[in-house]
Amino acid sequence: MRPYKIDTLGEDILEILSNDAKATVEDIARQLDVSIDKVKKCISRLEKDRIILRYKTHINWQRVKHDEVRALIEVKVTPQRGVGFDSIAEVIYRFPEVTSVYLLSGGYDLLVQVEGPSLREVAMFVAEKLATIDHVQSTVTHFMLKKYKEDGDILVEQPEGKRLPVSF
Repeated sequence: MRPYKIDTLGEDILEILSNDAKATVEDIARQLDVSIDKVKKCISRLEKDRIILRYKTHINWQRVKHDEVRALIEVKVTPQRGVGFDSIAEVIYRFPEVTSVYLLSGGYDLLVQVEGPSLREVAMFVAEKLATIDHVQSTVTHFMLKKYKEDGDILVEQPEGKRLPVSF
């Protein structure tokens, strides 16, 4: 994957949208003191070039879906000649249960995040689908019990008076 050349305006637009997917073109233009047309063109180019993949709302699902199960699975694989880990990662990320796949350094090669309606279904996914893929040597599954913070957002309710001490 080759680096994508982006100007300061593009970076600024991406920063605004990453913090607020609901920001309108008008809001962005006003914040950056540029024309609405310039923002529209830049966003259109970023979408066409697959830099902006989608607009997303970050939801605290653990407050809504109490029964959903998430797991992080460390996967050790044998890389394939000529393609390394990419072809195995592709097989894995094509499963609908898989929400994320990352290439890692360290003791394991891939980190796979999986969601399912029950502990049993996630376990069966690992045993019957993931562990049986050619070149997968081993897996270690960690079930997520509680999320405290995700993508920079604190997910647990905090008492009003619990603030971090600040000193100057």
